[in-house]
Amino acid sequence: MPRAGLNGGDVVAAAAGLADETGYPGLTMGLLAERLGVRTPSLYKHVGGLADLQHRVATLAMTELGEVIRDAVQGRAGFDALAALLTAVRDYVAAHPGRYMATVSTRVIDSIAAVLRGYGIGEAEMNHAIRTIRSTIHGFAMLDASRGFQWDANPDQSFDWMIRFIDRGLRSATTHAGYPAASCARAPGAGRTAPPGGPSPPR
Repeated sequence: MPRAGLNGGDVVAAAAGLADETGYPGLTMGLLAERLGVRTPSLYKHVGGLADLQHRVATLAMTELGEVIRDAVQGRAGFDALAALLTAVRDYVAAHPGRYMATVSTRVIDSIAAVLRGYGIGEAEMNHAIRTIRSTIHGFAMLDASRGFQWDANPDQSFDWMIRFIDRGLRSATTHAGYPAASCARAPGAGRTAPPGGPSPPR
């Protein structure tokens, strides 16, 4: 039976839920119309097409994740802030694995940077530290959500170990005098560069 009073917010929320169930790449207008009990052309009253729908789902997810991280780290510093940050991301991925795949947010990066500044990470090392934190929690959370940890060790214990491992590394990076700046041994021209006038690569 067709849905009465359907609006754009309903469509985006249903799309985000569908992405969590089927995977973000599996989100289609046809599947969404079926979920909502409407004909596919009816969706175009609320969104401009699949690309617009994906953009709106991404915006929703980035807002959600940014708020979750902000609330988790607020009033915390050092190890407590780091643990809260990583736990917030892990829990969000577990609850919303599909829509998480659409998240690349300045708000999220700013929250990570705030936690890192609490460790005394300077601007010269900030990009490297942000990338390390993002890639570490992304890898753990995605493996965890997809049941990729099949051996005996408890994932929760591994997660706690990972937090403490990162904490020790961040403290070491800021307490050792003369800690070397990151360098790249890659062959000249092998790195990614932005085209003239183009955007810089994301962190």
